[in-house]
Amino acid sequence: MLGQVPVEGLERLAEEVLKADRTYVAGGGRSGLMARAFAMRLMHLGLTSYAVGETTTPAIASGDLLLACSASGETHVTVLVSRVAQQAGARVFAITAIPDSPMAKLADETIVIPAPSKRSQRWSERSSQYGGSLFEQGLLILLDAVSAEIGRRLGKRPQDLDSRHANLE
Repeated sequence: MLGQVPVEGLERLAEEVLKADRTYVAGGGRSGLMARAFAMRLMHLGLTSYAVGETTTPAIASGDLLLACSASGETHVTVLVSRVAQQAGARVFAITAIPDSPMAKLADETIVIPAPSKRSQRWSERSSQYGGSLFEQGLLILLDAVSAEIGRRLGKRPQDLDSRHANLE
């Protein structure tokens, strides 16, 4: 499935994160959890990142990037957040399974993970896993690969990330 995702999209996401003042992540449910894992990796790399909806997340502004994640691309809150970010002058990058979804149409750039889900029209396209599980698993792996590429571009070694790893566990 991830072999069908164009590498150029991943490179563009890495570039957008590196040029952004701050990166915000948004997504509902498990897609949101995968997005938060990416925000944590960015923090480990020394970049400024926030998860939308947290009480300590500041207002988004021009120069910032919103990464919006939703398999369906229809999650109401994620679409709304994308619209608000765009109105604030931020760039919006979407990751979805549905290329013509409302979220994808709103975004400046989109990566499509061609994962079948509960919304797939034909039974042959459905995953044996529940709901959007395959999309979410693909999203986590894809975003880990992007964070590794960002780390490579920044010249970070694994031990460089250790100093930012949580110690209040």
